[in-house]
Amino acid sequence: MQPPSPDNHYLAEHVAQLRHSYQRLTGKDFGPTELSGAAYAQALYQAPFVLVSHDSQTDPVFNYGNLCAQRLFELTWDELTRLPSRQSAEPPNQDERARLLQAVTRQGFCEGYSGVRISKTGQRFLIQDVTVWNVTDDQGQYQGQAAIYSRWQFLD
Repeated sequence: MQPPSPDNHYLAEHVAQLRHSYQRLTGKDFGPTELSGAAYAQALYQAPFVLVSHDSQTDPVFNYGNLCAQRLFELTWDELTRLPSRQSAEPPNQDERARLLQAVTRQGFCEGYSGVRISKTGQRFLIQDVTVWNVTDDQGQYQGQAAIYSRWQFLD
């Protein structure tokens, strides 16, 4: 995957899929409602909140992370989009994370989640008031999960 750019077709389609899945499940929107397509995707890529998603593999890998996410996790686009999402949590916190994702798979989404995550350099941080949801395509087929949050607190 290439780093996102305003004319990146994958980015615009993927962000639209994240947006529509979120809207269907929560009845809310998370970006500038006056924008669409590449302009919307670029605005979310540069947004001051974390937006991440992972695919539907057995051991899901991140397939999107905006600049805020990349900075928080201290990863480049290429590093992030090769990282199994479970590795965003330390091993002692991975079971809790797995339980959350299983609940989201059953329920569709979860709001108000908090948990500890870790960056590439070992910086631990508490993410707060997180919404996690199932991502589906236009036919309702499961494509993975996504999360959005704007609150975090460094722990070390």
